Amino acid sequence: MGSTIFAVFLPLALALVMFGLGLTLAVDDFARVLRYPKAAVIALLCQMVLLPAVCLGLIYLFRLEGALAVGMLLLAASPGGPSANLFSHIAGGNVALNITLTAINSVLAVFTMPLIVAFAFSRFMDGDGSFGLRPDKFAQVFAIVLVPVAIGMWVHRRFTAWAERMRGNVKILSIVVLALVVLAAVAKNFSTLTENIGKLASLSLLFAVISLAVGYFVPRLFGIDADQAIASAMEIGIHNGAIAIAIASSVLHNGAMAVPGAVYGVLMNIPAAIAAFLLARYVRHERPAPMSSATAT
Repeated sequence: MGSTIFAVFLPLALALVMFGLGLTLAVDDFARVLRYPKAAVIALLCQMVLLPAVCLGLIYLFRLEGALAVGMLLLAASPGGPSANLFSHIAGGNVALNITLTAINSVLAVFTMPLIVAFAFSRFMDGDGSFGLRPDKFAQVFAIVLVPVAIGMWVHRRFTAWAERMRGNVKILSIVVLALVVLAAVAKNFSTLTENIGKLASLSLLFAVISLAVGYFVPRLFGIDADQAIASAMEIGIHNGAIAIAIASSVLHNGAMAVPGAVYGVLMNIPAAIAAFLLARYVRHERPAPMSSATAT
């Protein structure tokens, strides 16, 4: 009975989170990439290519195996989480770029996640590498990730005033739902969590720190402005653990694969908050306060 409730509740909970994301998006958010082409391309390449490679290296370093290794790679392939915009705002990042990256990332993840799952299964589960490419699995990922977003965008376009009023409430509700999803995944797989908590906690914290560092310093190396690099850091450093949990439980039907997403979903807030604080101080230091009229004269 508990498993049935979890199987039904989890997709509905994630649908609400992704619907809330859709309420914040418009078609212009996808077109806005033309304003930040260099920053967007670098951030997306880091997110889709570099971070899965980093995650794979950490999996080998911590000797993670089987379903937990697949779950960690599934997390690395997930798009940015809903709290990325909030942390970016606190840190002084370009939130418009965050919204653009979230929109594009959510679409691309539908195609990249099955590929990474296929690789992870073939490497860590001794399974058929085509598993993640099966049309029925692809359709499920599409339904979980994109359909609620599309509905939210349609509501935003059709009932703009209502969407603007409800945006804050839906965001708060989404955060609560995310917390419940994480708690439910932990409760359902508590023995797996307790047996591997040391490895998973250390790996999740290190992966979050590296993701934030990659997201900020790689764009800066290519001459991207600080506010755009901050947006990139938060988008890349804050993965959507709820998507990883939902796909592991509802699409792949493996509760153990949901555990890394649950652990990361809690612990990533620590380095994200520290990074936001430090970057906010850096931005204030780099941007001199405007001179008063008395000083100017």
